[in-house]
Amino acid sequence: MSMRVIYGASPTDIAGFDTKRLRAEFLVESLFRPGEIHFAYTHIDRLIVGAAMPTTVPLTFGDGTEVGTPLFFTAREMGIANLGGAGRVTVDGATFALGNRDILYVGRGAREVTLESVDGAKPARFYMNSVPAGRDIPHRLIAQSEAKPLDLGDAARSNQRRLRMYIHPEVAPSCLLLMGITDLAPGSVWNTMPPHLHERRMEAYCYFDLAPEDRVIHLMGRPDETRSLIVAGGDVVLSPAWSIHMGAGTGPYAFVWGMTGENQAYTDVTPVAVADLK
Repeated sequence: MSMRVIYGASPTDIAGFDTKRLRAEFLVESLFRPGEIHFAYTHIDRLIVGAAMPTTVPLTFGDGTEVGTPLFFTAREMGIANLGGAGRVTVDGATFALGNRDILYVGRGAREVTLESVDGAKPARFYMNSVPAGRDIPHRLIAQSEAKPLDLGDAARSNQRRLRMYIHPEVAPSCLLLMGITDLAPGSVWNTMPPHLHERRMEAYCYFDLAPEDRVIHLMGRPDETRSLIVAGGDVVLSPAWSIHMGAGTGPYAFVWGMTGENQAYTDVTPVAVADLK
């Protein structure tokens, strides 16, 4: 297991960032590697993003050395989304079967997590979000069929999409973590339209199901001074509370969204008109 540390930046800092620096501070690349587990610890609300791609051998973690506690989950909770083939996650002896687009909530206090693929030739692709937690909530598997769907957007504006809420007060409560998956309708390219800010919540996007030759052009920054990140499948964008977050793809794609902060209500947003973006 490896753990990269990312410190982030303020909106005034990024005015002088070149592309390399912007990507270093807000984009996590190449998390998914066959037979390995990788994490990135960001000081943006202490979010950890991670990925595991077990092939022939199960992958296990749980030690808390990298987060400064006896165990990884001593003071943390986690959501684990399967973006690949069928897989299994075992938490302290309890095994959960995860199909594609299922998410497992792992509560505070877990000691050991083992991830494995049912078929190593068609490996599971486990994507993880972890945030600090102040209370114990039981582990829970949320199948895609149990997620709450919201149909958003307009085909005429190329932003029609289905957002599914998994770890959310209306589906599976957590301490501070929100997590779900959004799929774009055929022919649509824009996500998260209209753009908005939520000062009490940061967000991370993991783009997936892109063809190797396709990219998402992700826009971030303050509304009056935006910046762009060119994102490949499996890359993760870190979006601070002060930043807009929206993107358009050159081909079909989906994304996992994860959020943390005091407010878990979707109404806690400040819309930004597209005409006001600079």
